[in-house]
Amino acid sequence: MAIVDLLMPKMGESIMEATILKWLKNPGDKITQDETLLEIATDKVDSEVPSTAEGVIEELLYNVNDVVPVGTVIARVRTNAEDTVAAPSNPPVINETERAEQVSAPASYTPDYSETIPSSTPHTIQSAGNRFYSPLVLNIAASEGVSMVELESMAGTGNEGRVTKKDILQFVQEKRSGNQPAAQSEQPPVTMPQAAQAPASVPVAQQPAATQAPSVRAESSLASLGNVEIIEMDRTRKLIADHMVRSKHTSPHVTSFTEADVTNLVLWRDKVKSQFEKQEGSKITFTPLFIEAIVRCIKKYPLINSSVDGDRIIVKKDINIGMATALPNGNLIVPVIRNADQLNLVGLAKQVNGMAENARNNRLKPDDTQGGTFTLTNVGTFGSLMGTPIIPQPQVAILAVGAIKKRPVVIETAQGDSIAIRHMMYLSMSYDHRIIDGSLGATFLTAVARELENFDPNRSI
Repeated sequence: MAIVDLLMPKMGESIMEATILKWLKNPGDKITQDETLLEIATDKVDSEVPSTAEGVIEELLYNVNDVVPVGTVIARVRTNAEDTVAAPSNPPVINETERAEQVSAPASYTPDYSETIPSSTPHTIQSAGNRFYSPLVLNIAASEGVSMVELESMAGTGNEGRVTKKDILQFVQEKRSGNQPAAQSEQPPVTMPQAAQAPASVPVAQQPAATQAPSVRAESSLASLGNVEIIEMDRTRKLIADHMVRSKHTSPHVTSFTEADVTNLVLWRDKVKSQFEKQEGSKITFTPLFIEAIVRCIKKYPLINSSVDGDRIIVKKDINIGMATALPNGNLIVPVIRNADQLNLVGLAKQVNGMAENARNNRLKPDDTQGGTFTLTNVGTFGSLMGTPIIPQPQVAILAVGAIKKRPVVIETAQGDSIAIRHMMYLSMSYDHRIIDGSLGATFLTAVARELENFDPNRSI
């Protein structure tokens, strides 16, 4: 008989943790290989996690709503194998950022901190706020006498603003050299809890009165609002709110506007949409036509397809277009069309329709929302003429298209000016002013508009 460790799987290239939504098995239950064990949620999509072993559930190591790093043991299964201990079915996932930090930590301060945390250390530890710290960071903090107040005030360069090994080593180095200010309030250094201690997230009823005071004041304040309805944010809305605030704090946003005469594009789509659906088995919407124009312009202005890493600009060679998609509950998700530059119009249309359908039916895979390099959002779907979208980090630009409206406009011809009814659309693009100047942002946006205006009304499908 053997005990097999089941690990939290890696659900995407940049996803380093997941929240447990529901356990579908309890200790003592039988489970077969590939049978669903639990449901999890990442900051992108919800997923089911199958068991990688067959046997009886020996132990569940985390509770519902716990946030667990990928590669962490989440459950154990007792099998009928003869081996005393079975090797994990998946190797532990190593954070690429942490691996890079092993060679990028400050040269003048290189203590030998092991990447392996003692088994008595809980895998997930939450501070008094909403910020999470890896066991490695907490281990260094405890060893170097860094208080929780100092951790909370530390700027993080990791995913979603997390404090990384490099960040805390840099902090310790500067603190030793006297370049770091003292913490604003006295608090004992971080101590690594033992296995026998209670979880780091303490129920409100067990917290000191001082910790409960803000909550009490908040309840009192809400009560004074009178006849109101108070709605708790769901998990997705909390994540969206967090991402939007972080993006505004990270990137200095600038938005440029232009308009395009898309009459040729509209008339062509009206002409071919029935034939397209009959021939290809898929509808032709405006979205793949917009993406096609964006891709052509990205090839002309590749800096738009980049990200910022400290003082470095990372220009992406792959063109992966994210398309903001509305969900039935009103939230938005951004599935990604990878290598959009390698797809023709038919391929783009099928990708767009497939991604949108999967998003609306909660069938997106974690990888479907990863790796975007530029994002398109259609605010015209909701009737808006234009918008000022927020950049999805770590991208540096997002383009919004508004509703297509018929308007009388002046047409310049060789015979003179005339007024005609045309299909007009506003475009807006928000971009990161750290690396995208107004000249480049406006030039790119205008180039997209010209691509749409110069659409060939006689093109074949």
